[in-house]
Amino acid sequence: MGSIVKPGIDFSVIAPTAHLKDFVAQEPARVHHVAAQRVLSDESYRAFFAREAACGAEVIIDNGLFELGHALPTPRLVEAALAVSAREIILPDVMRDGPATLKASEQAAREIGDLSGDAFRLCAVLHASNDQEWRRTYTSLVSSDWAGAIALPASRTPDPAGQLCRTRWLATAYLEDHGLVSDQMVYRLLGLGRTGHLELIEQRAHRWISSVDGAAPVILGAMGIALAPEGPYEKPSTPRVERLGPIAQERFALIRQNIAVVRAAAGSPVTIAEDP
Repeated sequence: MGSIVKPGIDFSVIAPTAHLKDFVAQEPARVHHVAAQRVLSDESYRAFFAREAACGAEVIIDNGLFELGHALPTPRLVEAALAVSAREIILPDVMRDGPATLKASEQAAREIGDLSGDAFRLCAVLHASNDQEWRRTYTSLVSSDWAGAIALPASRTPDPAGQLCRTRWLATAYLEDHGLVSDQMVYRLLGLGRTGHLELIEQRAHRWISSVDGAAPVILGAMGIALAPEGPYEKPSTPRVERLGPIAQERFALIRQNIAVVRAAAGSPVTIAEDP
């Protein structure tokens, strides 16, 4: 499937299971980045995203690395994908290691093919330890016969050297400026980085970027912190979303405002669906 040309980047909100209806439900249903381990362990989480898929959402199964520190085994990824009618699986990856990511992803791609044929688009994450490795890894992914999507991880720490492998907005500009964007690929951003929603104001100029996910507007809103549409963006130390717990009702309006700010930055017209 080729890259999608559209006016903005779809933003998939990440929230605790208890608040999926409050903040994650989409109108219209577009794209959801979904944690495989939560699909397998949480019936309410699984049922919610199965319903979103039935409403037309494109469900993407994440492999668990960010939350667990390791990717789930291939059979479990396929099990999770089938449980929510996912269209895409993010393949196992290794932080900052291009060759190891290629090896793990290609092996998983073969295993997924053996288990499910071509039922799912397969998304590889573009990791590298330096720019030479980044270019080499990107070329390998684009020329592979198994990757149908490429995801670029968030830039989380300052990088004065301006490396492609550390600064995502430089990487996407490089791909476009050098004519390296493949119309055979879907391109995704994984997570909001150190500049939060402000990065998306730049990234939405790249009409080939399909989606981005993030928990920051929910977590910050639960802490009483508002996102300013034009910045500055300052994110204090925060808990992981799965450890956030129940959110006080009086924070709901702020969280919804934060989500709207991120979607406006991304150029996405999607809103939070009203509970019928």
